[in-house]
Amino acid sequence: MLRMFLFLKSLSRSVREYEHRRERSDTSETRGDPCTSLTVWRKSLVISCNGFTVIDSYGDVVYRVDNYTGRPKELVLMDGSGKSILAMRRNKNLRLSDTWLVYGGEVGDHCTSTKEPIFYVKKCINILHGNPNVLAYVYRCRSSEKGHAYMIKGSYSHRSCKVVDGTKRVVAEIKRKDAIIGGVSFGVEVFMLIVEAGFDPGFAMALVLLLDQMFS
Repeated sequence: MLRMFLFLKSLSRSVREYEHRRERSDTSETRGDPCTSLTVWRKSLVISCNGFTVIDSYGDVVYRVDNYTGRPKELVLMDGSGKSILAMRRNKNLRLSDTWLVYGGEVGDHCTSTKEPIFYVKKCINILHGNPNVLAYVYRCRSSEKGHAYMIKGSYSHRSCKVVDGTKRVVAEIKRKDAIIGGVSFGVEVFMLIVEAGFDPGFAMALVLLLDQMFS
């Protein structure tokens, strides 16, 4: 596991060097603010623990998830130092399709009654919708806007997904790692998360966690 981790750190730096070379070849008129490229490894660095390890283009661990159960009722996304950033909790209403509430920071049983969620993410049941390409909808909890704020479409099992906003703009994208670095295949355990400028990379990673719960 350590050898794989060191290899991914090195590979993430290679991706960064590749992106810098590409940026230098483009003019400032054709490119906006740079995006954030993250390498997602579907494995926890904690022994005997399921989870995720997320490495940035500098080779540093920026996010991690350590789960001790297969289908947990709550997920906690931490930064590289182990500080809780976002917590996700399954909706207890069994009449709803697979729906998760997203909270800022860590949420435990003792404080859910006083802490309000900021988003909720609902799995799309294709039988009820005309577009089989849609995986989930993301709604703001503190907004008067009608309808979803974001839509996730594609195929998580193939690690090919896009998060689009209300204007159909892609704000985050999941790609297979070998789609970035040709000739090397990592299967579905290692993939890329590309986050456009202006969209929170931590929230984008939270959406990855929920897709993994819904479609794995």
